[in-house]
Amino acid sequence: MKLIEKTMNKFTKAEEEEDDGSEVFQSIEVAKVDQSNVSPPPPLADAFATPLVEDSAAGEELNLIPPLNFAMVDNGIFRSGFPDVSNFSFLKTLGLRSIISLCPDAYPENNMQFLKSNGIKLFQFGIKGYKCPPGLENEVWLHLWNSKCQKEGSYTNANSKTSEPFVNIPDHKIREALKVLLDEKNHPLLIHCNRGKHRTGCLVGCMRKLQKWCLTSIFDEYQRFAAAKARVSDQRFMELFDVSNFKQIPMSFSCSSS
Repeated sequence: MKLIEKTMNKFTKAEEEEDDGSEVFQSIEVAKVDQSNVSPPPPLADAFATPLVEDSAAGEELNLIPPLNFAMVDNGIFRSGFPDVSNFSFLKTLGLRSIISLCPDAYPENNMQFLKSNGIKLFQFGIKGYKCPPGLENEVWLHLWNSKCQKEGSYTNANSKTSEPFVNIPDHKIREALKVLLDEKNHPLLIHCNRGKHRTGCLVGCMRKLQKWCLTSIFDEYQRFAAAKARVSDQRFMELFDVSNFKQIPMSFSCSSS
């Protein structure tokens, strides 16, 4: 109030001196604001907070997680490791009709419920997996398997009379799985084993032979997924696999899923 009074006095004085030719002063009024009823500004954390997703459909789109080692093999054919619950939303987008499982264990209940609710048929061709003992290179492990087969009874490949060290890959199961794989009525289709590397790689490799891929390209694709764990026995199985009993198939499958 004193500032207003002082300013007003100064303004009055300026009016009195105006007639004498003196400079004119400008008055300034200062008002006191009562802040007792003013709401405080919102916290910065609330101002920049991320809005919650209320739409469940939008939330599912944010959780499309493919299974381990997922990839497209051909039109209507996919490969991966063993899918779990976190991958179901992604698998629904593929519109699958069939799944080929190369694992010998009973299919998990959650997976069976997913297949049932989405009208997906399961074809299971149990092939027991094995691991190369730590510290042994592929060639050493190959020799050990070969010696073991000679002692316990040789396994004969479809087009070979020699004893083969890949007894863990039954030729007849690969052939049965190929019949399902090649039938376009089962497409779109997913092939999987546990990690999507060895058993899945062998089945895909045998399909590539039917598509007349050269062995170099077949092995390159196999090694891209198996990486440092590529097995000589798997590659020899694919090399010796006899495709002469299969009818010719197209170099690529149709995109249609009807």
